[in-house]
Amino acid sequence: MRWDEFERGCPQIAGRARQRFAADELVVVGTIRPDGSPRISPNEVDFAEGRLLLGMMWRSQKALDLLRDPRVAVHSVPSDRMNPGGDVKLYGRVVDERDADVRRAFRDEIGRRIDWAPDEPSYHLFSLDVQRAGFISFGDDRRVMAWDVEGGYREPAHPDA
Repeated sequence: MRWDEFERGCPQIAGRARQRFAADELVVVGTIRPDGSPRISPNEVDFAEGRLLLGMMWRSQKALDLLRDPRVAVHSVPSDRMNPGGDVKLYGRVVDERDADVRRAFRDEIGRRIDWAPDEPSYHLFSLDVQRAGFISFGDDRRVMAWDVEGGYREPAHPDA
């Protein structure tokens, strides 16, 4: 499900994800290496054209992973051990974005955010199709939220309850 559809379908998690990702300007991306083992990598994230976009250096290992196997996990960056902002986790598949309008919108957005944009075509651009999402927080504001395409939104019991 494209980002704009996910925002409509699960605003509880999507709103937290958008706020957190915009504030941090960084996420942790989990991909699958050629041997099947996991790879985790930091990555910037931007929103444009109704998509959550992941721009990557040309031929980077994580980009090659995604070209071979589009399954991905996107996780907020923890601030510290207690992580008062909670953990946002998105799971799904990426789409290799080659459409000129989407790429232009990405370059406009990243240019606005950091006053720089990559030259065409020297980067990979992927959008996330969300299939599952979760949020958990600890401390005084303990909360668990989960969503998936089949089951929709729910609030399971917190493991500390």
